[in-house]
Amino acid sequence: MTWIESLILGLLQGLTEYLPISSSGHLAIGAALFGLNGEENLTFTVAVHVATVLSTLVILWKEIVWLFTDLFKFKWNEGTRYCLNILISMIPVAVVGFLFKDKVEAIFGSGLLVVGCCLLITASLLAFSYFAKPRQRENISPLHAFIIGIAQAIAVLPGLSRSGSTIATGLLLGNKKEKLAQFSFLMVIPPIFGEALLDVKDMAEMGVSAAMSGLSPSALAIGFVAAFVAGCLACKWMINIVKKGKLIWFALYCAIVGLATIIVPLLIK
Repeated sequence: MTWIESLILGLLQGLTEYLPISSSGHLAIGAALFGLNGEENLTFTVAVHVATVLSTLVILWKEIVWLFTDLFKFKWNEGTRYCLNILISMIPVAVVGFLFKDKVEAIFGSGLLVVGCCLLITASLLAFSYFAKPRQRENISPLHAFIIGIAQAIAVLPGLSRSGSTIATGLLLGNKKEKLAQFSFLMVIPPIFGEALLDVKDMAEMGVSAAMSGLSPSALAIGFVAAFVAGCLACKWMINIVKKGKLIWFALYCAIVGLATIIVPLLIK
């Protein structure tokens, strides 16, 4: 992987992790265009995912400090309730990660047809949530946190946007859009860190030389920085977009890219 390829893939990861257009799908498309397989390069994948989580910590640091401050008061309060909802939302993705990890990884290697179909599903979900007008609720309930967590677990499929799925599901349930983006970005921090720790364990078993195969330290650093900077910009941008309710444009984008991902490989053949 050259430094230009790592720069582009890092920017793709940082931007698409928060924008509702699927980071895994765009990484798969980018890797295919470069003739690479970015998902198989464990070290690069771990680095750019950790970079985007760090960008969340930077943008939402006030909310995170508030959560920990309330949590360590050791009494039932708003912050404790919020943390409980995050824990509840993690249950579905934990089940998928522990029981179906191998099957999910097999899907990632099944080609761009799956990516294109999942992008079309993302487009449909975003469009439906845009036009639906459910009764709005003031706070996210534990039940809704669990349902949003199910959406996050299903969104492990390449091309199915995690942020798009969780935010759209929350909107369809009637939760206020002002709070959904923040909850969506905070709830992903523990699962990504957990997945990164498991991947680091796999890297340790592989050995340093195997884990860094085809990837120079400079390319890894460039990809990490690119993902972090792009993640900071996209995280802040996405929160404002959700507040304004402009998700329909991302639905249109996902529909176009999804159709192109399905049709172009067929025409080339």
